[in-house]
Amino acid sequence: MKLRFPASNGMLAIAMLASTQLSTLFADSPWPQFRGVSGNGIVSDQSIPLQFGETDNVAWKTELPGKAWSSPVIADGVIWVTTAIENMPNEQERIELLKQKAIEAKKFKQVAIAKSISLKLLAVDLDTGKQLHTIELAEINAPDPIHTLNSYASPTPVIDGDHIYCHFGTFGTFCVNRTNRQIIWNRTLPLEHGVGPGSSPFVYRDRLVLIQDGMDRQYVTALDKTSGETVWETDRPELEAPSGEMKKSYCTPIAVTDKQGREQLICMGSQWIVAYAPSDGSEIWKAYHGKGFSVVPRPVYGDGVVYFCTGFGKPMLFAVNVEGSGDVTDTHVLWQVKKGIPAKPSPVLHDGLVYVIDDNGVASCFDAKNGDEVWKQRIGGKYSASPVLVGGHLLIGSHEGKVTLIQPGREGKIVAENEVDGQIMASPAIVNNALILRTDKALYRIEG
Repeated sequence: MKLRFPASNGMLAIAMLASTQLSTLFADSPWPQFRGVSGNGIVSDQSIPLQFGETDNVAWKTELPGKAWSSPVIADGVIWVTTAIENMPNEQERIELLKQKAIEAKKFKQVAIAKSISLKLLAVDLDTGKQLHTIELAEINAPDPIHTLNSYASPTPVIDGDHIYCHFGTFGTFCVNRTNRQIIWNRTLPLEHGVGPGSSPFVYRDRLVLIQDGMDRQYVTALDKTSGETVWETDRPELEAPSGEMKKSYCTPIAVTDKQGREQLICMGSQWIVAYAPSDGSEIWKAYHGKGFSVVPRPVYGDGVVYFCTGFGKPMLFAVNVEGSGDVTDTHVLWQVKKGIPAKPSPVLHDGLVYVIDDNGVASCFDAKNGDEVWKQRIGGKYSASPVLVGGHLLIGSHEGKVTLIQPGREGKIVAENEVDGQIMASPAIVNNALILRTDKALYRIEG
């Protein structure tokens, strides 16, 4: 662990607010971060239409510039999304750029690269779909390559009070005032992502928490959200891997308070899941999950147990009790499932059941107590976006633009299948009984 400067004020604030529920941190926003207020994709008090499409139950559709897989976040009647405007090379230029970046020829088809990118924050009116503002954040020349399935703007921003925090991995982190649209501060934390950025930022108390798991270095850091200064940074556990390729990861933190009253930042990574103290970044507990790497799914939590997927390699689903200390691999791992688990979409935990959609279109449901399979069925397509549970239905969007709604429970009945134009890579948002859906081409408001 590496402490950069004293965090006494932050520690005092955390102690005073220890009993506050996480959802109150985002009381001013109906959808402030990746996967909603609680970060788990569950909306209990709203509903959306079962049937919709390009001409059915679409209140408005707004085309968006650039390419980005970041999800929309919403506050005060405004939808905020990040994007990257790419200046793309021709084929000859592309090959030369990849050579300059020391990319192996056998990987040329797997990666994309731009000559330059323009990173932007867009504001869209929630009621009308009118684009209100474009905030220029940064111009990046000769950016690192990314995977062809990724974008230069994949991390989802987070809203906290008057500010919105936009993170683009190694390309920059920005605090923007939502009212006057001015950049308050920005930081550049260089990292070799390997296939581009993916981890979304997370606000906890007075901290902006970033998981920085690159090929070159793996660590978690907390920045002072008002100044952008580093409060603490903690190196990840030692990893056993032949190369940085199997050390990188792209997960987003969650926060829990255990039965002992300990506040935990749970940060999933390659090979290990680790819980850190928000005050100083000290390690509370860790569990080894195997050789999984490039982890994308965000963990979910309930009743003292964290459920998480282990990423690429051989994706598995784990359940770990959070009450331990130190290395809890042999003592607090409750169960694991080795088949039908996603490498990219996050799980949903609801009423004692864990739901997943794997990358190749197989939906599954498991008993949260023991990991037993409840049901499994193929719905087809390719998947990266994380499901949401809204209005008593599990909503799942595919690369092909197909949106499937499944009745949760022990039967797993498909109740509707819908389709929109474009590719769904971003996880959706729900507000005012409306589905805010982002494709690679446009932003939709869908409501009955």
